[in-house]
Amino acid sequence: MLKKATLCVFGILFITQINGQILKDKIKKASELPARVSDKYFDDTTSKPNYLIYPTIAFTPETNWEIGLINLFLFYAKNDKNNRLSEVNTFTFYTVNKQYGLWMDHAIYGNKDKYFFLGKARFQYFPLKYYGIGNQAPKNDYSVINSYSIQVRERVLKKIKGNLFGGVEFDLQSINGVSFGGNPRILNDKPLGAGGSTNIGIGAGIVYDKRHNVLNERKGKFAELAYLNYSPIIGSSFKFHSLLYDMRLFRKGFGKGQVFAVQSMGQFNFGDVPFNMLSLMGGESMMRGYYLGRFRDKHMVTAQAEYRFLPFPFSKRIGGAVFLAAGSIEPSLPSFKFGDVKAAGGAGLRYLVFSSKDIFVRFDMAFTREGNGFYLFIGEAF
Repeated sequence: MLKKATLCVFGILFITQINGQILKDKIKKASELPARVSDKYFDDTTSKPNYLIYPTIAFTPETNWEIGLINLFLFYAKNDKNNRLSEVNTFTFYTVNKQYGLWMDHAIYGNKDKYFFLGKARFQYFPLKYYGIGNQAPKNDYSVINSYSIQVRERVLKKIKGNLFGGVEFDLQSINGVSFGGNPRILNDKPLGAGGSTNIGIGAGIVYDKRHNVLNERKGKFAELAYLNYSPIIGSSFKFHSLLYDMRLFRKGFGKGQVFAVQSMGQFNFGDVPFNMLSLMGGESMMRGYYLGRFRDKHMVTAQAEYRFLPFPFSKRIGGAVFLAAGSIEPSLPSFKFGDVKAAGGAGLRYLVFSSKDIFVRFDMAFTREGNGFYLFIGEAF
């Protein structure tokens, strides 16, 4: 009888152990499901090109709620991983504010970096709030500008030596069908270009690019200095010229997978600059949390720092980031002063969609003294 009881107890324990192991296996499989799905659809274990289509939903200060569709094409020149990763990103969207459009961004490296094509294009109907020009533009006294716009900026660069490139730059910005909402203050003092304009700029640029992954750099450098001249001779509605710089530095953080990134940007315009070509503060990349164009003027200097966990130590795919930014706009270079500096900051989550190519989707929450914004994009802000 004792033997039977003993066998019964061991049998129960054995069955319990088996059931417990089955439960553990099920839990493990369930926890690995997102990664398995990601690997199935976003397989990037080879040097062959990857193509990805996925829907997005976001909330930003400029759009309110927004739905969109992203088409991302990633490739190496000649399918050689020794070359830099090139990306072509197309984004279509529609918003609660009845804005819609098509965005196209690309960074394409030739074989052995002989050539570098860097550019973006925007075709959109995108009503925006216009607060006025200058640091003192009131927050609650704005007009909504309705317009159709085309923006195309392209750099065609040739390798000079090492990571240094030089070449020509082209910029086209056309705005038409412009109408201002019924704000008496703004209607009585409409800015230059209020009737619409087409401005074409041609110039030269020099770029130092030591990045290997444009969408998520971990230890490289990037610097650009560009000059663009807009003239009626080449079809521009207004005559002015612009000087722009963009400097970025990426370093390893304190722990595995951690990155410290900093960026500084400046745009300086001289001449008869229409309102849509002024330096605009805010947006999804620099000074996140501020409405795009909340502050605008001829000259702008901004900077931001971000600390990234790519990924967190406890996860293979989930990461995060914290960031701070500051910037100022002014009507002239001597006008810059500390009291006009605006600040922004926030945090966000990351999810690794291409493990071999080291590319994350980012969801950022940004905060300012005037409000906040939420952003969902593929690739880091800079």
